[in-house]
Amino acid sequence: MAKIQESKAYKYCEWVLQKDNQKAPSYVKKQCESWKRIADGEDSEAYVSEKTYEKIMKLLGLMVHPDLQKPLNESLEDYAMLFITATFCTKTMDPDIDTEVRFYETALLKIARKNFKTFNAAVIFILLMLTEPRFSRFFSVAPDLKLSKELQIAIKKIIKSSPILSDELEPVFKTLRNEIRCNLTESEYTPLAYSEDKMDGKLPSAFLADEAGAMDSYPVEAMRSGQITVTNPLGIILSTEYPNDNNVMIDETDKGKKVLDGLRENRRMFSLIYEPDDYLLQGDEWQKNDLCIYQSNPVACTNNRIFRKIVEKRTDAVDYENKRENYLCKHNNIKYKGLGVEGYIEITKVRKCKKKKDDEWWKGRRVWLGLDLSLSEDNVCVDMKTYEGDDKDNAVLYTRTMGFVPAGKIAQKSKREGVDYNTLIRNGCCIACGDEVIDYTKVEEYVLTLEEKLGVEIVQIGYDRWNAISSIQKFENAGYECVEIKQHSSVLHSPTKWLKECILSGRYWYEENLMLEINFQNARCTEDTNKNKYVNKKKSVEKVDQVVGNINSTYLIEQELLYGGDGFVAQVG
Repeated sequence: MAKIQESKAYKYCEWVLQKDNQKAPSYVKKQCESWKRIADGEDSEAYVSEKTYEKIMKLLGLMVHPDLQKPLNESLEDYAMLFITATFCTKTMDPDIDTEVRFYETALLKIARKNFKTFNAAVIFILLMLTEPRFSRFFSVAPDLKLSKELQIAIKKIIKSSPILSDELEPVFKTLRNEIRCNLTESEYTPLAYSEDKMDGKLPSAFLADEAGAMDSYPVEAMRSGQITVTNPLGIILSTEYPNDNNVMIDETDKGKKVLDGLRENRRMFSLIYEPDDYLLQGDEWQKNDLCIYQSNPVACTNNRIFRKIVEKRTDAVDYENKRENYLCKHNNIKYKGLGVEGYIEITKVRKCKKKKDDEWWKGRRVWLGLDLSLSEDNVCVDMKTYEGDDKDNAVLYTRTMGFVPAGKIAQKSKREGVDYNTLIRNGCCIACGDEVIDYTKVEEYVLTLEEKLGVEIVQIGYDRWNAISSIQKFENAGYECVEIKQHSSVLHSPTKWLKECILSGRYWYEENLMLEINFQNARCTEDTNKNKYVNKKKSVEKVDQVVGNINSTYLIEQELLYGGDGFVAQVG
């Protein structure tokens, strides 16, 4: 058996992937499954280097845990061993330079407080300074000077506790006030504080963003910009949950999930996302279900003392509203800030509803169109839907969704959103039209030729008034009944809820469309003061136009089933 399959990292993956193990959250399971395939030699792109693994284990054996006084290869937590092993030892061949490089260019860790996140980050930096090429430069970025110094202090503690690293005659490291240098490789580590230091102009071989949930995207983007010429770059993103809606951790976590869900082509991101699964976010589950603690605190799975401490904090949070936000964010990785924001539908549930494209199936069908025309420089959607059944409780929804994107912005959008729009266009998920802005005549032509091309009958066209007036006038002039759908929670709550129910009960079918799947993954729901839930564009991550189009067409069919085909459409609000 290979050494890697005897490692703590591999055995941790095996524990996570045990069939009945609910203590590990779903995205950690997905990452473990993916990395285990690599470790087993079943991946065509990546492999685990036994040579590098042996080197890393030897170095960890030379480091001593300041509190436990044991070598780090024996004392680090299992999840930390996986994170370090996967980050350092997973390799691929770079065909451009014919050299072995790290497979993962980004390592993401979302984990609750008191899981030794900062300490493990310190271990990573020491390993980087010992293993990266000469004259490498490393930076950590934190929201303020105090947090930035905590990492530096943790590094110093490990160095001072490790006799081989702190030998007075031949010291391996030199610790200065504002930096730490490695005498063996002449590399240096510098802690930076977002509140005081500029990030531009740095040339990091590797960087770490600590408590990324408290920072916007600038520090991470500035560091990545400085890595453009680096042949083997690494960015490490660490954080607990934060209550604010504008932080880089939200974006990075979303990217990590999309990689694990197969919605991003670039696989070079390793993500351990310790947050409770969706079913644990319902109602008051967090108050009584210990899985909320276990799934966000991997250390609590094996350390009873830490588990009991978190339970004590949970009791206080249940009893006192003013302690709730801190507890849920910091100890459960659950966003809590007044009215909550949550994912709409788990992507695996959506994908169970996929069917092959079939033009013939649509022939003779009555259909309802849901439009999201948005801004001319943004994505636009036309969703066509029909149904079978007599009422809401048994009706089955069928949908075909088409997107439109500005042709001149494809490269820019692909890079910014992490979505391969050229592939989506080739696969028939969307149409490129116009240049910097969408050519709405192409959208109008698509709608006006649907009946002739597919043999369908368009019953109604539902639209949001914003940016739609000109196109709607053309549709009305062509004889189509157009219905304005107010984009208000009181109106959208019911179709949003019904669409979700149809998906979860297997009464929704969509023609295979990766773009629609990405939109479902992006969608976030907001709850208003009357408990009405709706997909909020502003709170969602990236594009959700195809979900909005789906909800608009679902609204029309819901009205049809409730009030019959007499043209009556009711709106409240």
